[in-house]
Amino acid sequence: MSSENKRPPIPTTTTTTTTPPRILTSSSSRPASIPPPRETQWYEHLTLDLFVTALNHTILHPFVAWVIVLCLRAQAYRYTHPAFITAAAYAAFLSLLHAASGVSDRIGFGLPRDVDRSEEVVVITGGASGLGLLVARIYGLRGVSVAVLDVKAEAEIEGWEEVCGVDYYQCDVGDRVQVEETAKKIEKDLGTPTVLMNCAAARINAQPLLSLPSEAFQKTIQTNLMAVAHTCQVFVPRMLTAKNGGTIVNISSVVGQLCPVGLSDYSASKAGLSALHRTLETELRMSEHGNKVKMVLVECGQISTPLFNFVKTPNSFFAPVLEPIHVAQEVVSVVDQGRGGVIRMPTFAMLVNWYAVLPVGLQRIARYISGIDLAIAKSTPSSQPSQSESKHAEAD
Repeated sequence: MSSENKRPPIPTTTTTTTTPPRILTSSSSRPASIPPPRETQWYEHLTLDLFVTALNHTILHPFVAWVIVLCLRAQAYRYTHPAFITAAAYAAFLSLLHAASGVSDRIGFGLPRDVDRSEEVVVITGGASGLGLLVARIYGLRGVSVAVLDVKAEAEIEGWEEVCGVDYYQCDVGDRVQVEETAKKIEKDLGTPTVLMNCAAARINAQPLLSLPSEAFQKTIQTNLMAVAHTCQVFVPRMLTAKNGGTIVNISSVVGQLCPVGLSDYSASKAGLSALHRTLETELRMSEHGNKVKMVLVECGQISTPLFNFVKTPNSFFAPVLEPIHVAQEVVSVVDQGRGGVIRMPTFAMLVNWYAVLPVGLQRIARYISGIDLAIAKSTPSSQPSQSESKHAEAD
């Protein structure tokens, strides 16, 4: 056969199917127990906190005030010029307030304790979801020894395998015997506990007191108040034996002072928790141990956690819903600095103490304008967690 009659070989093509790489989105890498950030409108970001933060970093900051004084001097203003005198007096006034605030904190809460992350053992109750889980993840990623206590079984927590560096202990903190047994396990596995964060809270019943079952009321008090008493009585004596002492963080709420309609059990438990915190703080200060154990009280407004997801804030300008990560960062920052104190977020929470001194008529008007007593009533019943879904304690 001649070369002209030879047919060229037919090229063979093979089709291979390649699986596209899996892209981890924020929703796929987030445990189900941590709610995604809320979808908000642009105007919801215009809040009282935004304006207060801007003022605190500009005209209300001593550094900026003294810069104005230097600028006036650079323009050859005489020391006797009214503008220079006004600017200097204003800067001195802000500096005096700033210094007085620091002195007040030192007198009230003492000097900060030494914090060594390699020696710290953090115990978090209600750490399977919400704020407690975020704090546990932060410390776990930093390599700090973390023990999470929650009533749920570890297998029931979706996405828990993604939480790194955290030890889980199933424990009903409302049961004193279980708390004592778990404390012994933690001390054996991780060492002496130095940080205790009480984040566990019972479900929101959202019912008037006259229609609230007594069992539900008792459950709320048991989880939100008695559990804190149990953990403090069990873990604080161990903290006192630690070289650098320890820190107790109690998650309370402004609801304990505002007492809105439909939250009688929750308000009573949080008011009791704040009172218990302050009493224990004073007892420790008056004891022989002095300021060895620092106390941090967190009194926040509504946090975007599973506990209050069904409640719509009555006023997004004055009372914006807090993202859990912002609260977690603030709590971790205070603990890392070894300080004691009170954390109040958002801005309106710092004004709640003044509410009690208002005349009763102004209190009624303020409640009506804020709409706080209608927040629970206007919430969609279908969006509230069911009894079967929320039979366990969740993080506040």
